[in-house]
Amino acid sequence: MDLTSILIWIVLGAVAGFLANMIKPNGFGTAGTILSGIVGSFLGGYLGNMLGIGGATTGGLSIASIATAVIGALIFSFLLGFIKSKS
Repeated sequence: MDLTSILIWIVLGAVAGFLANMIKPNGFGTAGTILSGIVGSFLGGYLGNMLGIGGATTGGLSIASIATAVIGALIFSFLLGFIKSKS
């Protein structure tokens, strides 16, 4: 993975985390929101590939990759909220 790809994932994660935080505030702070978005990008890409819709693994910033990453970040946020409420 080259530096450009890493920067694209960070930007995608930041955008996805910000958008997901606008939909469902997560209280993670700026760094946590970006990390949530990056994890969401991977989660959304994985789930998208399993369902055959691609998305975050298309290799760049696009509407599909952002939407997939936001959905993944929301799923990740809901999972963390669920785990946090059980503790």
